[in-house]
Amino acid sequence: MVFGYARVSTSEQNLDLQLDAFLKEGIDTKNIYTDKVSSSQEERKSLSKLMDYAREGDTIVVW
Repeated sequence: MVFGYARVSTSEQNLDLQLDAFLKEGIDTKNIYTDKVSSSQEERKSLSKLMDYAREGDTIVVW
């Protein structure tokens, strides 16, 4: 399975370019995980969920 992970640092930024790129690559929206969190924050909840869900053989695309 192919997953996408996108993150922006501030609420003023948006994920649109990243999400569009994933969709153009054929990644299903249900397989895209996103976080809006500063890079200084250690906890990225969606990334943690993705890492728990992904299995050997899966592909994670980061834009």
